[in-house]
Amino acid sequence: MKVICKDLEAEMKRRAISRKDIADFLEWSYSTIHSRFNGKSQWIYDECVRVQEHFFPDKELKDLFKTTPD
Repeated sequence: MKVICKDLEAEMKRRAISRKDIADFLEWSYSTIHSRFNGKSQWIYDECVRVQEHFFPDKELKDLFKTTPD
């Protein structure tokens, strides 16, 4: 299963949240967050939940992250 985060990126733009903001929160390098957003490495469930709860508590997880079959 592949995680798609286009809706997450749209919501980030609406709220002026950068990839760096999320990387800093997750204690990741910019390279790591860039790989997640570009699909070179996959988000895991726990990471998605942490991002949703911290940055978007008013949004459902399913509204930020979509999944597709590989």
